Amino acid sequence: MLQLLIDADACPVVDLALFISSQYEIEPFLFCDTSHRIERDNIKTIIVDKGPDSVDFKLLSVLKRGDIVITGDYGLAAMCIAKGGIVVTHNGKELTSDNIDQLLAYRFESAKIRRAGGRTKGPKKRTEENNLEFEYKFRQICERAIFHREE
Repeated sequence: MLQLLIDADACPVVDLALFISSQYEIEPFLFCDTSHRIERDNIKTIIVDKGPDSVDFKLLSVLKRGDIVITGDYGLAAMCIAKGGIVVTHNGKELTSDNIDQLLAYRFESAKIRRAGGRTKGPKKRTEENNLEFEYKFRQICERAIFHREE
């Protein structure tokens, strides 16, 4: 069965993703650590001890080729892509082998600036348009994933 793996610690579209995945009969899992317990009725929540990347490594251990992952963590996304996962951000951007290297480089450069005492722009305030963009792209990804799983 196709799975949806959600890096739920800072995911603003958990409920929307769960609703959509239920329409496609995709089995969802929420991943969080003990300091961010995110649970929903009738949804499997996998809670791991708090620690650097502990959620990421647990999610990766469950991921199977063709599963869908929702995360905003580019490092986790890169590892999921390498394992054959389909990755989408909470804003509806699909992360692929074609764009992940550039995003990781940008993240690295931003971290260098911050370590040197500089400032970088944070994320913009979330809008309803962001939710609509996510829903549109996520539905496309669900349909494509189901089609490829059936082949």
